[in-house]
Amino acid sequence: MKRIFTHLTFQVLIAILLGVITGMFFPEFSPTAKLISQTFINMISMLIAPIIFFTIVLGIAQMGDMKKVGRVGGKALLYFEIVTTLAIIIGLFVANILKPGVGFNASAQHVDPSKVKVYEESASQINWTEFFAHIPTKNIFDSFAKGDVLQILFFAILFGIGLSRMGSGGQSLISTFEKLSKVLFNVMKIVMKLAPLGAFGGMAFTIGTYGLGTLLPLGKLMLAVYLTMGFFIFGILNLICYLFKFSLWKYLKFIRQEIVIVLGTSSSESVLPSMMQKMQQIGCSKSVVGLVIPTGYSFNLDGTSIYLSMSVIFLSQVYNVNLSLMQQITIIGILMVTSKGAAGVTGSGFIVLASTLTALKLIPIESIAILLGVDRFMSEARAITNMIGNGIATIVIAKSEKEFDNEAYLSAIGQDS
Repeated sequence: MKRIFTHLTFQVLIAILLGVITGMFFPEFSPTAKLISQTFINMISMLIAPIIFFTIVLGIAQMGDMKKVGRVGGKALLYFEIVTTLAIIIGLFVANILKPGVGFNASAQHVDPSKVKVYEESASQINWTEFFAHIPTKNIFDSFAKGDVLQILFFAILFGIGLSRMGSGGQSLISTFEKLSKVLFNVMKIVMKLAPLGAFGGMAFTIGTYGLGTLLPLGKLMLAVYLTMGFFIFGILNLICYLFKFSLWKYLKFIRQEIVIVLGTSSSESVLPSMMQKMQQIGCSKSVVGLVIPTGYSFNLDGTSIYLSMSVIFLSQVYNVNLSLMQQITIIGILMVTSKGAAGVTGSGFIVLASTLTALKLIPIESIAILLGVDRFMSEARAITNMIGNGIATIVIAKSEKEFDNEAYLSAIGQDS
């Protein structure tokens, strides 16, 4: 019994329950709850940049073969594009079948279109050419300070290649980096002990600020989104796991701690460092983990893709805009680009949605105000689906590159049983 109470997963689940109760009965506690949750996420965020840097540099320097680095990166991006496009198509298909927006009375919701202005302005400022040109940074220290994952990823790859070219002369630096990496993961273990506080604060803030009452008008959309993400995980991702000969259920059990932390904090970033460590423990090589996980956090957003495609169809149904098959194919094409282009931008979900509606010119952009109140309750599903998908992508790429240790995998899932 004592073992259960001291288990982090159990503690986080209890904290989430307490957060819901606190938010319902003490909504005035919301600002403090937000501060508690944000402090925990900030503590995790301070570790993300250095952990990504050291993991990638060490992985590439120890891999040695630069053609392999390019091949792994290329495979990862191709996999991300295929799976996220599939997620978009599934989202459109289910939204057309379940029709969550039909019969919805938008005028009764008293939405405030002014709240959309900030997302509309951000969407109009997105330039996809500039986004990719932004990846090579002019000041790496500024990138570390801001926690710009893509810029750090790019620099770390170059640094790793440079270090590998030193041969035996770079061994002392590699040894130092390995020690620093271990220190950072030890710090992460200390910070993760505070996860119950972060989960409590996140849930208390969400319930206290938005209230469970906001769920009722958009309950049909929420149910449709959750069902679709469930189908995607246990249908599509399960099939991928089967094809690559590993168990989805055992993988989910292995990362259950990360799942409940994301559920409480509504942020997949809160477990990025621990997911990198878990993927190494489950058998993926350090180099594959270093390249796939950080890139996936920007380009492999399965949950976000489902949410965005369903939101577009939902809003078209609310405003009785009958989209033709060709128009829906156009939506897929637009989302294939926009869902990647706003990666790392605050409020990116709404920015992408705003830019998609702007490009379509069929649905009023002000309509996204309808989703503002309930979005927070769907962000957990998005974040969990994104995180699960990234872990599976890492195992798939590792197996395809023969960079997967099956003995480590069996040991990890065996110890976790």
